[in-house]
Amino acid sequence: MTVRRSDQPSDDSASSHGDVRERWLPLPGWVRGYRRSWLRADVLAGLVAGAVVVPQAMGYATVAGLPAQVGLYTCIVPMLMYSLLGGARRLSMSTTSTIVALAGLALSSAGIRDDPDRAMATVATLTLMVGVSMLVFAVIRIGWVVDAVSNVVITGLKLGVGLTIIVEQIPALLGIDPGPEGFFRVLGHVVTGLSHADPATAAIGVGSLVVLLGTARWLPRVPGPLLVLVAGIVTIGLLRADEHGVELIPPVARGLPVPGLPDLDHAGALLPFALAIALMAYTETIAVGRGTRGVSDPPLSNNRELAVNGLAAVAGSFFSTAPPAGGFSQTMVNAGAGARTQLSSAVTAFLAIGVALVLAPLLSLLPQATLASIVIGAVIGLIDIRELRRIARIDRGELAVALITAAIALLTDLLVGVLTGILLTFYLLLRRLDRPSLIELRPDPGTNRLEPARAADEPIPGLLVLRLEGVLYTMNIRRVQRELIERIDALDTPPRVVLLDARGVSDVSVTVMDSFAETDRRLSVRGIELWVAELPTQALARVRRGTAWATWQDAGRTHASLDAAVTAFRRDCSGGPGQAQ
Repeated sequence: MTVRRSDQPSDDSASSHGDVRERWLPLPGWVRGYRRSWLRADVLAGLVAGAVVVPQAMGYATVAGLPAQVGLYTCIVPMLMYSLLGGARRLSMSTTSTIVALAGLALSSAGIRDDPDRAMATVATLTLMVGVSMLVFAVIRIGWVVDAVSNVVITGLKLGVGLTIIVEQIPALLGIDPGPEGFFRVLGHVVTGLSHADPATAAIGVGSLVVLLGTARWLPRVPGPLLVLVAGIVTIGLLRADEHGVELIPPVARGLPVPGLPDLDHAGALLPFALAIALMAYTETIAVGRGTRGVSDPPLSNNRELAVNGLAAVAGSFFSTAPPAGGFSQTMVNAGAGARTQLSSAVTAFLAIGVALVLAPLLSLLPQATLASIVIGAVIGLIDIRELRRIARIDRGELAVALITAAIALLTDLLVGVLTGILLTFYLLLRRLDRPSLIELRPDPGTNRLEPARAADEPIPGLLVLRLEGVLYTMNIRRVQRELIERIDALDTPPRVVLLDARGVSDVSVTVMDSFAETDRRLSVRGIELWVAELPTQALARVRRGTAWATWQDAGRTHASLDAAVTAFRRDCSGGPGQAQ
């Protein structure tokens, strides 16, 4: 009998039993096990997170060339959907800088980014396609593929996204006329246009950015985005800065979005972007969910999170939202404010509803420079120099992969950067798989146990012990075969027995077994025997089906452990029996 702690929210998804619906879309566990003592913390956390996510999401919408209210709507329907069905207790779902950057690229490819009305209709189509793609991924259980995308590639992609968005927001921040698209073209336009910056706009934009960075650094509990949003509106209301050249955001429509059917006219052109956004949205959502998971929280299911994120996108598409995903900064604010369950996200969504119904006219007084500063303040954390230094200390090859991904995103576009990152991920995987190691083992002088050899350690006369570390398969077995022969050739005195510690070999193929048989024949011509020890159960069951294994076993060349093999070798030298596996 299993006893559940009374203070821990229940979650049927933690069980491996039950029907598909219960595993993927269970009833909200936080509702069934909710405690009244959590209410105050959840409400406060939801309000604090809302003070960050609402202005941030509005700013993100402008990155994609969408009206600011699209970001506001994305804080409502997708967030409510995830609060009911999602598995991460503290995750706050709206949209992210990576997602809106890709969405903006999709709208540009469809040729309608500069038309706000058509952009709103088309982004609904894109959001629907993203949601359907994620649902399909969940059905075919493709979550493991997304998990294969390395953190190094994500770091590189975020670097490219962060630099691109920051440079694209600088004209609005300083009051420079909008320029061409593309990182380097925009950067050149900014450099040549600095002398034409509007002083009043630059003062508001730079001042807002300083406040945002200062509060994040020294007053992390203060909602900086809300603070500069209010300050920007007050500046316009009291000083009439808009009469001195300060540009305001387009009017924000008052009220809630009217449900409608997405227009599928551009579905063909949007499909590649929808697939890329689906992959990135899931990657960000699952990473944020796991990063803020409490010790007593239930484990997250890849396919369930895919399904829930997909449903949130499908539902949002009928209400003119951008593609949703779990946002890191807003989730960290939510968690830091003490959120206990998904009720905090529901509170944030209702706060967004209140803003849409009541405060929309005031939001229309917001300077473009203020909104640009909110976007820059939100994405500047994507440029993580400390993480790049950490990667460089561990593996310079992986640093190169991160920088290549970032460079491709800057030189071409984010979609190509995403695809390049995925290809580089699998390149890294194949690179590691293709390089299994042969490590020589020798007796430790103090313990007499076999350990990785040091220069001063003496080998057992006539015995070369090699530990095989890595996965063996068709593409790398020849490399292992060559290295083993080279190790033997490098010795002054050839061994009588080569003993392979095969504990790291989880499975073997026919090609691998044939290659070992070939190696055995090549060694036997030179008077050297090949022994194997500690072969795992799965691999052992497979090699026993081959014709050579029985011969090896009868000859005492297979052993259950290294110690047994060494003992058998010494007995064999003195004429005693061995111990076969």
